Amino acid sequence: MGDGCIMMKEIKWNDRFNVGVESIDSAHRKLFSIVGKLIALNADEGKQQHACREGIKYFKSYTMKHFADEEAYMRSINYPGLAIHKSLHDSLRDKTLPALEAEMEANDYSTESVGHFLGICVGWLNGHIMVEDRAITGKNPHKWVHQPDDNELENLEKALSQALESLSQADVDVISRRYSGEEFSTGKTLCFRLTYHTEKKKTIRIYLVYEESLVLHTLSEILGKDIHRIDQTVITAMKLLSEQFVTRLKTHFPLTECGTLERNDMLTFEQFVRTFDKEYPPYSLLLGAEGKGYFTFCAQT
Repeated sequence: MGDGCIMMKEIKWNDRFNVGVESIDSAHRKLFSIVGKLIALNADEGKQQHACREGIKYFKSYTMKHFADEEAYMRSINYPGLAIHKSLHDSLRDKTLPALEAEMEANDYSTESVGHFLGICVGWLNGHIMVEDRAITGKNPHKWVHQPDDNELENLEKALSQALESLSQADVDVISRRYSGEEFSTGKTLCFRLTYHTEKKKTIRIYLVYEESLVLHTLSEILGKDIHRIDQTVITAMKLLSEQFVTRLKTHFPLTECGTLERNDMLTFEQFVRTFDKEYPPYSLLLGAEGKGYFTFCAQT
């Protein structure tokens, strides 16, 4: 994610974010201003926990009001994408923000935990406004094209949580079931793309992305000694663990059923994010392991 200065550049308002509806554009500019101030506050070594807590509370309150206003506008013009759009708002409100708030509370609003919050909010605002909000006025198509049903997503959430808990030996929370490529890490990441071919000649690509802190914690637990940096041995171990992780999912989730692993490629985070260029994967979740780090699972056919 980088430091506060880099994030500040990412959150500056640009007219290319304009949707073309003044009430919506005005709210978006306000949200950018709020997050920009929070970024500056988090970069201040003398910041007060109370100031961060109150600033984040205000951001959340303003965001919820904006969502309600934006959804009312979509209803007023009979926008056909309202249901999908509202589900993205609901996911941020009901899953992502509460999980991030819980992490910050558990870590006394540490710079890292607030950094997680801001990184995801910056990425979410950028992506959501540029794609989904601009789709309201026809400036571009929306990217959530294929939507699995809620039961399927719940089964996947359960399977992922169990597999990640077993791997990391830490409690796991689902941060988002609509992850859209936000830069969630406060450090480096390890990204793997596993390519499977099914008996029906279908290609399935599974992307697993681990935050560096989660990698180091996981291997330290497995080996029974502290691991402090990612080297080739760590990369090889995580590559094999990733294959075992997907194998474990097969018992709970049919996406990889009867598939044969053809390739396991390591990607940069930038290469991984290009997966989201044309449309978002139908299965795309962000999880957190009890303050140990974040993990992303994406699958596309």
